[in-house]
Amino acid sequence: MKYFKTLFLPVVFLLGIHSIICGQITQQYRDVKISEMIKEISSANLESNVRKMVSFSTRHTFSTRTEKEKGIGTACNWIKSEFEKYLKDSEGRLEVKLDSIYLEPDTRRITRKVLLTNVVATLKGTDPGDKRIFIVGGHLDSRNSEANDSVGTAPGANDDASGVSAVLELARVMSKRNFPATIIFVAFSGEEQGLNGSTFLAKKAKEQNWNVVAMLNNDMIGNTFSNETLLKDNMQVRVFSEAIPSSETDAQKNIRQSTNAENDSPSRQLARYIKEIGELYVDQLEVKLIYRNDRVLRGGDHTPFNRQGFTAVRFCEMNENYNYQHQNVREENGIKYGDLPENIDFEYTRKIVSVNASVLSNLALAPGAPQNVGVVISGLTNSTTLKWNIPQGKIPKGYFILMRETYKPLWERIFFTDKTEITLPYSKDNYFFAVQSVDEEGHKSLPVWPVPVR
Repeated sequence: MKYFKTLFLPVVFLLGIHSIICGQITQQYRDVKISEMIKEISSANLESNVRKMVSFSTRHTFSTRTEKEKGIGTACNWIKSEFEKYLKDSEGRLEVKLDSIYLEPDTRRITRKVLLTNVVATLKGTDPGDKRIFIVGGHLDSRNSEANDSVGTAPGANDDASGVSAVLELARVMSKRNFPATIIFVAFSGEEQGLNGSTFLAKKAKEQNWNVVAMLNNDMIGNTFSNETLLKDNMQVRVFSEAIPSSETDAQKNIRQSTNAENDSPSRQLARYIKEIGELYVDQLEVKLIYRNDRVLRGGDHTPFNRQGFTAVRFCEMNENYNYQHQNVREENGIKYGDLPENIDFEYTRKIVSVNASVLSNLALAPGAPQNVGVVISGLTNSTTLKWNIPQGKIPKGYFILMRETYKPLWERIFFTDKTEITLPYSKDNYFFAVQSVDEEGHKSLPVWPVPVR
């Protein structure tokens, strides 16, 4: 049964436009292959990975690189060895490496010259003509109450062995499948010393002109119980996304201001996409969109990618527990402190990893996003005309036009056309629009905000 014959009701033909327009979404269907892949994601594997990383005592950026059972050197080598277990199932498409650079002392937390190492596994796309890259990461380093305590026990179970465990599990299940686009799985170092590992990779991606479509950062995705407020929730996850792009140029600023696109940055479009796709594929989990780049005055490994002009967001648990975060392991006044595995709900982590898998798979299988998307502004009219160019690579089955009222945070209506231009009987003064490509199976690209054209 073809996707477009079953997805939307009703279907209306507008005279003079020769495009199919579909009303409010009534049904959506999961890709069976993606659903089967998600079933392979294991909470037991996630727990095993976290406990192994905790066993290294500390993974501080300045910790030992020579001891066999302790320190960041051993942690990097172990993560690399785990990635290498998936080489056979990838049929030669997975490449694993330690990507290192020396950091010079700065005026903050880099007090001496130190070797920084990211562990990177690249799953090459099956289509040589598809240059798109998707990145998913978490940071492998840990810390204590004192930011530069490099010898004390710093388990870092949730912050961020949970994120690295997620990356390992994603690589395990996804390397068995074929995706036309490339997916890069990364365990970053140096996050706690200033986002150094992600800054290193983001700058490399920019300098080498990588076509990074989306970056997903997983940082603290295991705790469900908050201190102080005593909230407990394993059915919600936060996704943070920037509003105004960090790398915005003056020309982009002018377009944003003239079209009122303050809430429609590429990263904000990715966040909405995550909510739609994640909630479709993963039961008993609500994706809560947090309309800010990160928590107040804080950041994560998605931030350097934003700064380099890439689309990037952060996954983070709904409730943080500051008794467990950046704390020496101890007990005071009957309260236990420290980031230990027993504080993690691994079933909750599994659901968040499943959202990552569903989003990465749908994006990597989808056609590229439509190019040069524009809204026609010549003449005064109460209708809206949108036009765009066919993306490079895989030819879409068609395009979805998304629409919402200006005060609404999420897309409300969807229209379909197999053309590259459409006129809708809705005023661009009263609604926001975006356009995305879609294939025969319903895999959709990220939505693209239209810029004014004449």
